[in-house]
Amino acid sequence: MKLFRNPAFLAAVAMTVIVALYFAFVADFAFAFLGAPETAAKLLGGALLVLPAVGVWWLFHEWRLGIDTQRMATQLEREGRLPIGGGETTPSGRLTDEAAEAAFEVARLGAEQNPDDWRAWFHVAHAYDDNRDRSMARRSMRHAAELFRAERKRDRG
Repeated sequence: MKLFRNPAFLAAVAMTVIVALYFAFVADFAFAFLGAPETAAKLLGGALLVLPAVGVWWLFHEWRLGIDTQRMATQLEREGRLPIGGGETTPSGRLTDEAAEAAFEVARLGAEQNPDDWRAWFHVAHAYDDNRDRSMARRSMRHAAELFRAERKRDRG
């Protein structure tokens, strides 16, 4: 299967396993504290249970974003609309600052014209990444994923 040969997927699985083992270790300590007769130990046990709960929530949302991003990319590839950074590149293969800024302007205009189109926001996310703004790239990709899920829900129902 092609997915299991993808190094990024394998790294994500490995990190998930490591984090899950950590959560299990912390939860084990939390339950041990909860079983102790002292009130302070019970409070500490309850507080320790918050960490794995937040971590599981975070892992779920990260995996969901990753899966949605892959689905969006697959659909854009089928449509022949994957973002391809055209323009001048540096020796390392990244777009130059000028080319990245030009790509961002095109993507931004597309999102302004079609604010409810996940494809436009997917392109904006890649344009932000080309401009080395990872925070806005993730925020834009999350927005694209929300629009993508809403479109899929409308199409099913």
